[in-house]
Amino acid sequence: MMDGPVHLEVQGVVKTFGSTRALDDVSLQVRAGSIHALVGENGAGKSTLGKIVAGVFHPDHGSLVLRGIPISFSSPREALDHGIAHVAQELALVPQLTAAQNVFLGAEPRRVGFIRRGHLRARFDDLAADAGFEIPADAPVGTLTIGRQQQVEILRALARDAQLIVFDEPTASLSAAEVHRFHGVVRKLAASGRSVILVSHFLGEILELSDTVTILRDGRVVRTASAADETEASLISGMLGRTLSRTFPSKAPPAADASAALVVRDLTAPGVRGVSLTVREGEIVGLAGLIGAGRSELAMAIFGAVPGSAARLTLGEEQLGGSPGASIRAGVAFIPESRKDEGLFLGRPVRENVSLANLSSLTRLGFVRRGAETRRVADALRGVSGTTALEAPAVSLSGGNQQKLLFARAVLGSPSLLIADEPTRGVDIGAKREIYEHLVALAASGVGVLLISSEIEELLGLAHRVLVIRAGAVVAELEGDAMTEEAVLNAAFGADPVAG
Repeated sequence: MMDGPVHLEVQGVVKTFGSTRALDDVSLQVRAGSIHALVGENGAGKSTLGKIVAGVFHPDHGSLVLRGIPISFSSPREALDHGIAHVAQELALVPQLTAAQNVFLGAEPRRVGFIRRGHLRARFDDLAADAGFEIPADAPVGTLTIGRQQQVEILRALARDAQLIVFDEPTASLSAAEVHRFHGVVRKLAASGRSVILVSHFLGEILELSDTVTILRDGRVVRTASAADETEASLISGMLGRTLSRTFPSKAPPAADASAALVVRDLTAPGVRGVSLTVREGEIVGLAGLIGAGRSELAMAIFGAVPGSAARLTLGEEQLGGSPGASIRAGVAFIPESRKDEGLFLGRPVRENVSLANLSSLTRLGFVRRGAETRRVADALRGVSGTTALEAPAVSLSGGNQQKLLFARAVLGSPSLLIADEPTRGVDIGAKREIYEHLVALAASGVGVLLISSEIEELLGLAHRVLVIRAGAVVAELEGDAMTEEAVLNAAFGADPVAG
């Protein structure tokens, strides 16, 4: 696809935010009917470039040429009018509206000024079926999982019949089966003559799906090449300017006489059915399963964020349950699935975000001891993050550094147990490796770790044991040589391991 007709040309684009130059003289061509991937670390400029193409941002210098005609967009709506849609990394949905209403928002089928609700639902059902997504049309989007919400975003782009679609991390929250279906959707789009710009941190996905790859580093184009001529190692080298091992850090097994950090017996909660598990001190236990299987629900119930009942729920010798505050005081740290919605106050300073869960140890007579807070936050950040700008708003950091703030918060609390729900979601390969090292180091210090991840490779590389959850219940426990991708998938899907 390197020599087909040009659908979109980016010519010498420059974009700055304050003193930061996000894009520096970027030029590339997107061929019609091709899948063109953008790769790079967080902060490399790939999402900024996608937003310029989609009219979210306007370049400071440079231009866009669409099918040979120079264009300039003042808004995403104007870009959409020219056949360009954007599926953003941060979801832009109306939680109170249904999935069908979100998909056709602003483009509802009408008669005499009134929305034809039956026709709207029928169009939604046809669109979802064609894409291979199973989403209830009448479900409020706010009740759907992040993975399902991402699918609604994809359907909204397809509903506009866009000829060029920018996908920014579209599979970050999808299960293996959903990723497979999404890949099929993208291939069908390209086969129909549409063009796709794909931003993804999953290098295997890039190599499998794309025709062309542009590597960005520090806002500049490193190179554009055929995906067939690239490997994961060459992409990483281009992204980082150095080689980086894709292997996981070595993990020491927990001590033979290690005590149980967490004991759960017959825990029942919304989406959780009679789950029992144990995490020992110094052990990483992985939770695998499809989206909606109950992994996050289990984590929230253990942390006390949702009501639940259990025959036994203890951290060491202390009874857990009741509330997140009680769990934090008992020694539980929690990294939620969505740093944006559940983890960080993005408009508040780094200092406040890191100290937030441990203010009780930093206050005197109801007032925060600023000096003590600053020292302890700086110490926590020193071990896990490259940022030292304590007063900078969290929103100014890259996704990887935002995620590290959550690790700094956990470290500051000196926990006995860390529950980490998708801790590497939406971060680049360099930040991923650092997060892996933080998890292994915490376990080596004696902390019990309960790790949730949709990446099976990640679970197998980090965990000492893997529990597979299906329909709210633990259906398999794997360790040693039994921990294989095939075994995890068979248990997650309820497949016969003999029949495959």
